Order: sequence, then structure tokens, then C-alpha cells
Amino acid sequence: MCKNYLNMYLIYYREPLIKKRIYSPDDLNTLSIISDKYSVKKSPERASEFREQGNLSFKVKDYTAAALFYSKGICHADKNAEQLSLCYANRSAALFYLSLYKECLEDIRQALEAGYPSHLRDKLITRKTACLNQLSQLEKSNTPAPNNPPPPSQKRSDSLTCTSHGVSVYFSPGKGRHLLATENKLAGEVVLVDEAYGCVLIPGIKLITETEKTVFDTEDRHCHHCLSRTLSSVPCPNCSYARYCDERCRNEAWSQWHQWECAVGADLLVFGVLPHLALRVALKAGQKEVRSAKESSCVMENQPGLFKRDSPARLNFEGHYTKSSEHTDCYHGNSYLGIYSLLPHVGEHSPSLRFLLAVTTATLYKKLQGGPPSDMWASCEDDRGAWKPEMSMLGATVLRHLMQLRCNAQAVTAIRVTEETGTSVQSSNEIRIATAIFPVLSLLNHSCSPNTSIFFTTGFKTNQLTQFSGSSQGDHSETLHSGVTVTLRTSKDLTAGQEILHCYGPHCSRMTVKERQRLLLEQYFFTCDCVACQREQTENKTSEDVNTALGLKCGKCEQPLQAYVERYVCSRPSCSHQIASAEVQKKLQGLQNLLDQAFHLMERDRSDDALRILKSASSQADSILTDTHPVQGELADATARAYATNGDWSRAASHLKRSIVAITAQYGEDSVELGQQFFKLAQLHFNGGDRRATLSVIPKACRLLSLHCGPHCEELQELQEMEHCLK
Repeated sequence: MCKNYLNMYLIYYREPLIKKRIYSPDDLNTLSIISDKYSVKKSPERASEFREQGNLSFKVKDYTAAALFYSKGICHADKNAEQLSLCYANRSAALFYLSLYKECLEDIRQALEAGYPSHLRDKLITRKTACLNQLSQLEKSNTPAPNNPPPPSQKRSDSLTCTSHGVSVYFSPGKGRHLLATENKLAGEVVLVDEAYGCVLIPGIKLITETEKTVFDTEDRHCHHCLSRTLSSVPCPNCSYARYCDERCRNEAWSQWHQWECAVGADLLVFGVLPHLALRVALKAGQKEVRSAKESSCVMENQPGLFKRDSPARLNFEGHYTKSSEHTDCYHGNSYLGIYSLLPHVGEHSPSLRFLLAVTTATLYKKLQGGPPSDMWASCEDDRGAWKPEMSMLGATVLRHLMQLRCNAQAVTAIRVTEETGTSVQSSNEIRIATAIFPVLSLLNHSCSPNTSIFFTTGFKTNQLTQFSGSSQGDHSETLHSGVTVTLRTSKDLTAGQEILHCYGPHCSRMTVKERQRLLLEQYFFTCDCVACQREQTENKTSEDVNTALGLKCGKCEQPLQAYVERYVCSRPSCSHQIASAEVQKKLQGLQNLLDQAFHLMERDRSDDALRILKSASSQADSILTDTHPVQGELADATARAYATNGDWSRAASHLKRSIVAITAQYGEDSVELGQQFFKLAQLHFNGGDRRATLSVIPKACRLLSLHCGPHCEELQELQEMEHCLK
């Protein structure tokens, strides 16, 4: 760590550290050796390998995998090299068969500009003519082209952050800043739309193509700026890692942070997502915004009477603060000050963790000094291109954000939907694709039984302020923005004066009160005292050492088991049966292994073999697990999938109903997870020709999906079409 930066850290945080040099050149060399394994340099050899893999996928008509392999080749190929033109041309063929005609035309243009061999150009011209013909036919039939992004000429908005009427930010010493409903709210109402100030894609998460045969990572499928899914990524011209859904996102990312990240991309992959996000937020803000935020923060800290419960900072319908004549703002909207003002919890972090974060930031700071400052920090560069001492402000800011992220980072999730081979049933699961920081969402306090649900939107979207009543700003529906937003909806009816609460992860339907409180104290530095925790603590006062084991039953009398330190004991006094905790874990792991085997067989189109394994696993599970245990739900869901693959809709529906019992116990009767299960059940009944059963399930699925995902989600539209067809 450089001496200036270490002194800055000691002064800034007033924490005792050993005042000596804590890094050596050998440490940086070690980092470089590790980073070499994550090389982000262009590689013609790898570009050629990926193109060959794409060709193999294309031959077996796996056009999705082919397009992704060609995209990887494009990212690794040198600019204006023949290999680049070949990858673009080959990808255009895959996109054509996927009916992505506009993307196909763009790839044809790129191939020609990159110097596609003249003796092969006739194929491209023929493909271009076919694309234009297809687009012409779509235009005549008024059918929009798939994945058609908005034209660049449309107006852009600076921020999508906005709130509904009847929502205010209050401050109290015990709760800090928090959101209250000042009007009655019905379940399903949108109370907040918040745009992420910054986000970082989580690398290395495996995603399987629609044919369930080829695996790609999240970084291959999603734009590294707005996180939207894409099969025709636009590469960074200087590195092989960063890729985007279009040139607009590439240019935005370059101007905000990637111009500086690009040279140290391998190091950032080694450091991990949180240091990367902390750096990205500071780079986007720039020196001027950081100085301003720091000055504003000092002003607020020096006014002890600043926040009073009876003088709340209020939000108007645009999400802007309505100033009080007596007090300074405590809400800053989507501005950088909204991020900077979040608590870093310096005192709550352990000394060892503070030291580790400081070393991480200092090492990153040292690596960055090898390149020029970004445009937003260029004023820190002297006439000779060297860094000025003030540049340590960047290091201090990154360290502050890194400490903030422990309590304020938000997982961005997406529903991955695949269509099972040979069936019309969709299989979906939620995956975590990125980590982001939201300035207003971060103000919400936690509840183990929240009254809201969140839904993420990626890519281009419309800022529709008119969805909130009382807007006087006119129709903003043509205002576009690319990025990541979260929509917060009420999952229950709220009364005026009730706090708007969000779940940080530990939920009362999935963990005991002791587990939740332990995790929340470790991660967020508070002991939860929400209504759910109070209720459970009252119910569990009989013994501090005994807890009912969720979903476990006695192998003799089938009564619930109680959990002790190293064993489980039947809760029925007349039954003396007990089982060691290690034995229970062994059985659960065995069931999980059988599940994995069944999934592997289904991916290879061996559903009959999978069913034999699942039947054996279900028999074993029934001897120790109740119907509400999550593993029972997974087994039933997998069995339903196997029967659906064979076209046995009735049996598939029967097993899916059993999974719904576990899903209800695990996530609750008003959860989006239950809505997704009802959606699949409606599909099974519909495919099996059971009209009455389909019509009975559709309203249940529609209610939950509209409650959590809004009236325009794809699943809801499919259910409405299904209902219209049956009626």
C-alpha cells in the first residue's frame, strides 16, 4: 500500500493500523500471475477455436449455441482481421435461422466492413436480400421483429427513479431513513421504481442453451452494461471480456467506467464483484461529484438536530425531495449523493475485515496507476501525465463504497425460462445475474415477512410517470433509458402510516428465527425485531435448546422432529425415536445426488431412466421428510418435468400439485414462486386438454404474477391467451 494512501486511510477512518508498508512488489507480481489465468487480451487462436465450435453447433441446428460461440469468437478476434469477418458472417447465418433479421443485417454489415473474403460475398448478399424480404413481410403484417431495440433517435431520460403518491421518507434515530405509506395502498400497487446507480455482472454462472446441451456463462448471454439478454453481442474493441447488446451501451459503458477498467479487466475478475462495483460507482461519479458529496455529507454530520421524526423529508410523484424550510435533505433520489450518504458502517466491520478491504483497495489503486485517469478524473493528471497526490481521493471513495456494499448491495435476479425438448412446457428458475446498488431501495428497512416484492427490468425501458396518479408532467412514455431498474410493489394491503418493508434475504417461511437473526446480525449489524420475529420468539419460549425441525418427520410415527445440538428427537412424548444430525444430513445429500443424476439424464433425453431414479428418491424422502420440505418440492417438480417430456400431462400435473404444497410452505401463499408453479400447472392442464382444471388454475396464477411482476409480464399474457382460447 502506498504511504500516502495508508495515511489517508488512517486519517479518514481514524482506525489504528500498523503504520508500515503492507504490500511488496512480490505481492503485485503474485496478483499478476493469478490475473494471467483470467486474461482479457484478444486472441486470434481462441477466436478460431470458438468459430469452429460454432460451426459444429450450427451443423446440428443448435442456432442459439452457434450464435453464442460466434459471439465469443468476435470478442477474441483482432479488429479488422479476417477471423473477425468470418465470425460475423457465420453469426449472421445463425441469427437468420433464429428470425433475428435486423441483428442479422447488422452482422452482415460488420462482416463486410471487416474485410470478408470477396469470393464468399455472394452468400452474404443473398442472405441480406432474404432478411429484407422477411422484414418487409413482417412490416406488412404489422408484426414487430423479435428483439427489436428502440431507435437511437428517441429521447433518453437521465433517470427512471420515481415513486408513487403517498410515499414519504422519514428519519428516526432507531430506524434511520425509511419509507412510509402516507396513503392506503392496495396489494399490487407500484410504490417505487428505482434505477441502479451501478451494477456488475456476476461472471461464471452457468446458463444452458434452449437445447439443454451446451453451457455458457452469464457474461456470454448478458450485456455488461444494461444486463439485457443478447445473442448478437457487440465487443469491446480493446479487450475480449466486455461485450454489450449494442453500440449505445458500449459507448455509455466506455464513457462512464470501461475506458479505465479495460486495461485491468483481468485484475478486476480476480478481485471479485464487490471491489469491481465499488470502483465502478466512483469512476461514474467522477472527482467533481465526489467532492460535492463529501462536502454535503460533512454539512449534514455537523447538524445534530438535522433529522426529526416530526419533520420528514417527503417525496413528490417524481421522486424528488420536497424541501423543508427548517431542514436539509435526507433523501437524494438517484443522484450520486444518494449513494455516498449510505452508511459505510465503519465501526461495525471487524478490524480484520477493515484491514482486508483496505489492502484490497490499495492494491487495486496501485494497479490503476499504470494507466491514464478516466475522463471524469482527468483533472488529477499533471502536465506530464502523472497522477497528482489528490488522486488518493479515488482510493478513499472506493474504500467507502466497498464498506457500504456489505449492507447495501442488491442481487439482481432474472427468471431463466427454457422449453423442454419435445414438449410445450416451460421450465423456469430464478438466477442471480449481477450485483447492483440502488440509492432509494437501499433506504428500505428489513422484515422477515415483508409487505413488498421486487421485480427487475434490464435493457431499454420506458419511463412512464403517468402510471402514478396525479402526474402533471405530461406523457413521458417515449422517454427511454438503458440500464437496470427495480420495481417495488406492495404484496399486501397497506394502511396510511405503515412502513414499507423489504426482505434482505432471511425470510420467515424459509428459516427459523434464530437462523435469521444470526445471519442479519453478521451481515447487516442489527438484531431483527420485526413482527414475524416477535411472534416466533413468543411461540418458542418453552426451551432455548429445542427447535422444531422444519420439514423433518419421525421415521416411526411420522410426527415432527425436534432439533437438538447433535440429534433430532421425535416430538411425540411416547415415541423415543431419535436420529443423529449427521445421519440426516447424509440422507439429504443422498437425495440431492439422486436429483442431480435425474436432471443429468433428462438433459440427455433419457426421461424414463430419470423417472426410475426419481421414484426411488421419492420413496426415500417420504420416510423422513414431510410434504412441505423443499427437497420434496424439488423431487415432485422434477418428476412432473420428466412426465411432461414424455407427454403424460395428467401424471405431470399430479406431481406438480405436490410440489405446490412445498412451494407454498417455503415461500408463502402470496409469493411469486407460487405464481410460477401455478403457471406451469396451467400449461400442463392445457396441454392435456383438461379445460375445467385449466380455467380453475389460471386465476390463481394471474393474481400472483400480476401482483409481483405487473400486468405486462410474458407469463400473464400467455395465460390470458390460454383463457381466451378455452372460453
